[in-house]
Amino acid sequence: MKNIITNFKTSQLTDTKFVHPVRITYNQNGVDKVWEAVKSFDSVAVLLYHEEKNAFLLVKQFRPPVFLNDTSKLCTYELCAGIVDKEKPLEVIAQEEIDEECGYAVPLENIEKITSFYTNVGVSGGKQSLYFATINESQKVHEGGGIHDEQIETMLLPVEEFREFIYDESKAKTPGLMFSFFWFMENKYA
Repeated sequence: MKNIITNFKTSQLTDTKFVHPVRITYNQNGVDKVWEAVKSFDSVAVLLYHEEKNAFLLVKQFRPPVFLNDTSKLCTYELCAGIVDKEKPLEVIAQEEIDEECGYAVPLENIEKITSFYTNVGVSGGKQSLYFATINESQKVHEGGGIHDEQIETMLLPVEEFREFIYDESKAKTPGLMFSFFWFMENKYA
């Protein structure tokens, strides 16, 4: 994917859809404190292991907040993921994201919960539920890439290259992605 970014600007948020900036005031051990935060949606993420290719299927996309802080990072490498913005079981949301972003139809019973954790605890504190699924080419139903105007690219990372990938600082990636690789090596890879 070639990313050409132009007219990159910032402005104040007033009427928001996905994140809501807030000022929090509280008293901690007798000391009045103030904190700025963002109320946002929780999320799901899925580590996808392609059994025929012995590789992880990752998504790659442009993330404006990363670019805002480091213009050398035109894309991030991530797990298949999405926000929890509907009243459905988390496994169903994970299943829908696998279909939308990666193009695979994975049965619900094949989506395994790993754990949940909190992300960006100093700003949003959103909870992410992490899942795992094995995929193969018989489950491929379309090319993926996201919905609406999303521009998501998929990539295969051979399992034997995961350690080099983790420590390659030229690639922007999330802690959940790196954690999930180690979970896989400890629990699934023999």
